[in-house]
Amino acid sequence: MWRASDVLCAVVGPTASGKSDLALELAGILPGALGASGAGEIVSADALQLYRGMDVGTAKTPVSERRGIAHHQIDVLSVRDEASVAAYQKHARADVAAIHERGGLAVVAGGSGLYQRALLDVIDFPGTDPLERARLEAQAQGSAGSRGLHERLASLDPVSADRIDPRNSRRIVRALEVIEVTGRPYSASMPRHEFASPALMVALRRPMDALDERIAVRTRAMMRGGLIEEVRSLIDEGLREAKTASRATGYAQALAVIDGEMTEEEAEESIALATRQLARRQVKWLRPDPRVFWVDVEEFTGDQSVVRRVVELTCREAERAVGRS
Repeated sequence: MWRASDVLCAVVGPTASGKSDLALELAGILPGALGASGAGEIVSADALQLYRGMDVGTAKTPVSERRGIAHHQIDVLSVRDEASVAAYQKHARADVAAIHERGGLAVVAGGSGLYQRALLDVIDFPGTDPLERARLEAQAQGSAGSRGLHERLASLDPVSADRIDPRNSRRIVRALEVIEVTGRPYSASMPRHEFASPALMVALRRPMDALDERIAVRTRAMMRGGLIEEVRSLIDEGLREAKTASRATGYAQALAVIDGEMTEEEAEESIALATRQLARRQVKWLRPDPRVFWVDVEEFTGDQSVVRRVVELTCREAERAVGRS
């Protein structure tokens, strides 16, 4: 039987839309609103915030600004590690179960679409084939390149190819590996828009020009807030050799600055462009999902509050979940 406080409130949406700040507010308010005996805790669904030391470039909320609220699935990997969505699913769901056992309430926050769905949805991840993956990774680094592999994916699985950035060699390799291992399209293993347990997905929406300005402001703050110095410190931790971390937006450009291949001004422009493109892909990922409640941030004025609206939506979903159990 479900309790009202067992409902997962997931704050999703494009990067720089304000997810982290809203999640902090909700983690403080929702336990009382839903009758939880414990505290609100946050479970991150951001693939890059898994990495220790990658703080400035991932806009990780500093510990001093977390209001004493526990955060999970942050700082759990070294930069040398390769993030695995299947491993994330296992550990994040264990975190949620432990929060509920403590009588607490879990708020999910993050913009990595597949990680959100891995935690929230009914989904099983296909196995791996290390030899096949190594072969595909060699092709991605060789003459075929990520775009060549993306063209191959488009011929085998157009749905997945449309969802995956042609420059994202890691995801392209994984999609082709799954096709080889299972004999089915990678898209066939994607979630079915079915929650594994009661949940509410709230996506923050801002006009694109306003979001682009927030991205520009945040990118300037990162560059002036020590991104280059952060990357210098991570080189000794193995950042250059890391398959995932070294290619992350912000980190790849900072390495280029350190290597004399970009000026800081060029890096800032490149980071902002890549982040704007990411924001549009995140919106595109969420748009077909009928379960997402879109909240237009700029429509709230005066006594109206985004927080209050999300609390109302969560309480409504909790009533339905309890009624169905």
